[in-house]
Amino acid sequence: MLVVTTENITGYRVKEVKGQVFGLVVRSRGLAGNIMAGLRSIIGGEITEYTQLLEEARRHAVDRMVKNAHRMGANAVLMMRFDSSEMGQTMSEIVAYGTAVVIEPVAP
Repeated sequence: MLVVTTENITGYRVKEVKGQVFGLVVRSRGLAGNIMAGLRSIIGGEITEYTQLLEEARRHAVDRMVKNAHRMGANAVLMMRFDSSEMGQTMSEIVAYGTAVVIEPVAP
């Protein structure tokens, strides 16, 4: 499935708009990861435990969004965006969202 952040895809036209689609993930770092991240925050620099957590959460959110778009009968997602927020002090919510569409190549 083609997923883009743009409104249009060169060489294709939107045949049908299926509607909004999203993938949601809420993740929490384990106790050991939180302790390590807390220690790293004292020293400074990148907190790799949280970087890895958020990278995995973004990939998972996109995968869920694509699965939901497929269920709607779409073959592409336009205007894909991410949103994130914290829930409490230990959880992160990541949402990937966009517009599920059916596209087809433009005839020359």
